Amino acid sequence: MKTKALLNWSSGKDAALALYKIAQNPDFEISCLLTSINQELQRISMHGVRVELLQQQAKSIGLPLEIMQVPEMPTMEVYERIMTETLVKLKKQGITHSVFGDIFLEDLRKYREEKLAEIGFKGIFPLWKIPTHELIQEFLRLGFKTIVVCVNERFLDKSFVGRILNQDFIDDLPENVDVCGENGEFHTFTFDGPIFSKPIYFDIGETSYQKYESPKQENSSSTIRETNFSDPFKFGFWYCDLIPK
Repeated sequence: MKTKALLNWSSGKDAALALYKIAQNPDFEISCLLTSINQELQRISMHGVRVELLQQQAKSIGLPLEIMQVPEMPTMEVYERIMTETLVKLKKQGITHSVFGDIFLEDLRKYREEKLAEIGFKGIFPLWKIPTHELIQEFLRLGFKTIVVCVNERFLDKSFVGRILNQDFIDDLPENVDVCGENGEFHTFTFDGPIFSKPIYFDIGETSYQKYESPKQENSSSTIRETNFSDPFKFGFWYCDLIPK
């Protein structure tokens, strides 16, 4: 009997490639996609993609979609409580493993594994420690197509948002930017490839700028870094709106 797992679906390239790879493993059955949504804006957390496009992705992939509604700027305690409640519910369906598209951030993986262990889950990391320049070339070679929907101004300027991630995009990246954006330099929306039964169609809308405050711990005046392993909140983000067709 296959082990039931959920896949943490951000809508972007790393999640798409992780799903492609785990689907090749006969030991696992992906029971659903799990996505965190900004409940005020009804857009994917950090990526800023409309929930309608997320739903189209899930339909084309052919997997159930579990949406986790999260306040726009939750404390870490609130976020972790919502995540725990969601996973406990999914555990009752026989799901015991959680798949991530993480590549090399050791502290992020440690954080995930510790939190999962508290409720009897285990993490799976199909892309772990594969060099990112190899991953991005594999992604493109497989026929995946993705568009950059968010960039961190610390690393990239406005001109990078709204671009298709192809070899020209890779060649234009500054030397300090990881080609997979693993340090949070940019986020993507994947709209075609071998995991989809049909492409996701959209128009490119307006570009906007947003700056966030760092989340705070409850009952504390001190701020903490987003899930304790990066600090994007000193900088703003450029977003490209995608409009469903």
